[in-house]
Amino acid sequence: MYCPFCSHEETKVIDSRLAADGRQIRRRRQCLDCNERFTTFESAELVMPRLAKSDGRREPFDEEKMRSSMHRALEKRPVPSDDFEQAVGRLVHRLRTMGEREVPSRLVGELVMEELRELDEVAYVRFASVYRSFQDVTEFQEEIRRLQEISDATAAREQMSLLPELLDTPKKR
Repeated sequence: MYCPFCSHEETKVIDSRLAADGRQIRRRRQCLDCNERFTTFESAELVMPRLAKSDGRREPFDEEKMRSSMHRALEKRPVPSDDFEQAVGRLVHRLRTMGEREVPSRLVGELVMEELRELDEVAYVRFASVYRSFQDVTEFQEEIRRLQEISDATAAREQMSLLPELLDTPKKR
């Protein structure tokens, strides 16, 4: 690293600590020539993948576009803003950590629907109706039926996890 004061090539690190909730490293450095001290911040540069659209176009991922479409689906729903922000954060994190240079836009839509299903089922159906271009009421009914099957399967799994505990408990007579 070049010294910002005298442009000398060599500096030494005096102190390092985590910053920005552990997403950066703050380093105090000292120039080996002029002895001036300065601070640098180091963070990982993770590039978001490009989106491959169904019509063949390629475009950069736009977090704001994803965020606004999720926000529209959640409009007037009782979902805390912290939960919304965490869902957006999880989505962005998943896309970054895929390690792909390009992902199908369809995948992003499916990931958004997964998060919305966890946040609010009404918002999920709203988003799905636009995303999948529902044409009539029967498509809404079919999606709601699928959503109920997923909810029933999840509830059954949660109840089944209690059974081993009950079987291990000795019965009183």
